[in-house]
Amino acid sequence: MIPAVRRYDFLIVGAGIVGLTLARELALRKLGKILVVEKEPEVGRHASGRNSGVVHAGIYYAADSLKAKFCVDGARRLLEYVDQHQLPVLKCGKVIVASKPENTQTLNTLLERARTNGVEAKRISLEELRELEPEAHSYESAIWSPKTAVIDSKAVLKKLSTELIQLGVDIQFGHEVRSIHPAEKRVVTSQGNIDYGFLFNTAGVYADRIAHFFDVGRNYRILPFKGLYWKATPNFTSKIRTLIYPAPDIRMPFLGVHITRTIDGKVLFGPTAIPAFGRENYTLLGGLDLLETPQIGWHLLRMLIGNPAGFRNYVREEMARYRFRNFYAESKSLVHALEPGDIGEFYKVGIRAQLMDVKKGRLEMDFILERGADSLHVLNAISPAFTCAFAFAPYLADQAQ
Repeated sequence: MIPAVRRYDFLIVGAGIVGLTLARELALRKLGKILVVEKEPEVGRHASGRNSGVVHAGIYYAADSLKAKFCVDGARRLLEYVDQHQLPVLKCGKVIVASKPENTQTLNTLLERARTNGVEAKRISLEELRELEPEAHSYESAIWSPKTAVIDSKAVLKKLSTELIQLGVDIQFGHEVRSIHPAEKRVVTSQGNIDYGFLFNTAGVYADRIAHFFDVGRNYRILPFKGLYWKATPNFTSKIRTLIYPAPDIRMPFLGVHITRTIDGKVLFGPTAIPAFGRENYTLLGGLDLLETPQIGWHLLRMLIGNPAGFRNYVREEMARYRFRNFYAESKSLVHALEPGDIGEFYKVGIRAQLMDVKKGRLEMDFILERGADSLHVLNAISPAFTCAFAFAPYLADQAQ
């Protein structure tokens, strides 16, 4: 337990992938005493430990975005870290298909972004697609991304935690932030008070709350979305060689239902991107907040009325996926032969910490950084934040110097 008051040069709130890689970067630079506080009893309880484990190549992101700036280098560094520490990795590649005829133009856009971002990707014919992934279905052509890989996210988080302790970083679990007093540079947690020189907010789904203590990010709030995954049956699992993704609606910060392999040999269908009514609403009623749930509902209603980037149609399609036959139809559009019985039991659920601009009534596509008094706030650290983290961390560390 932390004594009544301790002082650190750097305090990082949140022990997800962004917080841990940032702590590592600060420690390697030998910039001072570092503390990472996390409200959970261990790493990986939320987004960083519940994601698909996919190391993204950087195809999807607009060239002027922070996601594009850090994804390619982040993927390289992450895979180097995994190889260096002999952590599990599956270098299987990914195909992106036009699951509907109207999606073929999106493939052109993605290829242009790949070229601009320096990503190794190419258009392939349907014959080439059959050689790489016989099960995949597409119209006219597809995209092959050979550098896309899959890792064990929790293994990376645990290795980082061990390395940080060896580097002299303090990591304190079970420390929920209750209040922050920027003028005094003091954080009040459930386990005591902490004084800091500079604070980094990498709190994920709670990042907006932490930022608001500094009167920062008042135009934003987290609008959580729930991602559900189902596991393929063994018969179908044995047929899949790569990852199979649809060409997404690039107006939205979601990639659609896809088929992924896992490091332990499973094949998953998902995720959905259904609006959630709590920041930890992993089950039907669990994680609901009597004060916050109505606010989330109000913001969703505003977006449905305003309909930015076709949001109304998007939500209608996502909510339809709650019915199995619709989820099955979405999954079947990616592959030639999928029977309803090939989709097996429910596997896992995650919460996406999606940021909303409440004034403009729209979802934010990119990472957002805002400075406060002796602080930096990482807002909207959504996918591909895990992939970007090792390259993103030096950029974040620079902001405090």
